[in-house]
Amino acid sequence: MTITDLLGETHEVDLGDARIRYRDRGEGPPVVFVHGLLTNGLLWRKVAPAVAAAGFRCLTPDWPLGSHEIPVPDADLSPPGVAALIARFLEVLDLTDVTVVANDTGGALTQLLMTTSPERVGRVVLTPSDSFERFLPPMFAGLSVLARVPGGLWPVFQAMRSQRLLKATKFAWLAKHPVPERIIDAYLQPSRRDPAIREDVMRFLAAIDKRYTLTAAERLPAFEKPVLLVWAPEDRHFLLRLGRKLAGVLPNAELKTIEDSYAFVPEDQPERLSGMVVEFLGAHATT
Repeated sequence: MTITDLLGETHEVDLGDARIRYRDRGEGPPVVFVHGLLTNGLLWRKVAPAVAAAGFRCLTPDWPLGSHEIPVPDADLSPPGVAALIARFLEVLDLTDVTVVANDTGGALTQLLMTTSPERVGRVVLTPSDSFERFLPPMFAGLSVLARVPGGLWPVFQAMRSQRLLKATKFAWLAKHPVPERIIDAYLQPSRRDPAIREDVMRFLAAIDKRYTLTAAERLPAFEKPVLLVWAPEDRHFLLRLGRKLAGVLPNAELKTIEDSYAFVPEDQPERLSGMVVEFLGAHATT
């Protein structure tokens, strides 16, 4: 069994201007996972199987955020455009009363989904994520500027070829515990080897602007469905105050914390996160 097999059978879905690859495991109410920038569905490889085993259908797409393998040259890769892709994914697969579980940049996209196309969303789990004025966090904010300059990201792509550098910085301080080299390769190889994938991620980065998350924050009070916020107090990128602030604007949210983790809670503490997700799903099951 390969690492990808842990997430279930591989499928592809045509969303009109983009083809998205996803894995599907389990049966029951649907749970859709949303990873962030320069990761893919493998971020959830230790979470989705446990949630599926508890009686849920877990779908883990590779969203076009730089670690996907199918280029999407015709897709709108602005943050609202990617949020619309997520909404179309739910629609094309006819998924209803969906639980969306998100991390990092995927959390920002999910907030846009919650405020623009919430019809098929039944509940949400947000782990440390971009929100409010922090989109992107300070360590990565320059990437958006460089993406608007021809060739500006080339030194960044070259630096990402160094496993030693990535391990020394604990994957840019996103994971507290070591990420296996084969997983780092799976995250970074698509943009290393395929110019079309690099073009996709540059288009997304160039379009990032905090006005999207700030506008979403103004609209989040209208999202009255259950939300679980799982934050990591040690995270250096998405501080606990952001989780508390989100809890303050969402009318039906609870905030829990996970110790010994940075932003990549699915990497650092998958068992604890899985348990919290399953407990939340049980507490807010549709009757």
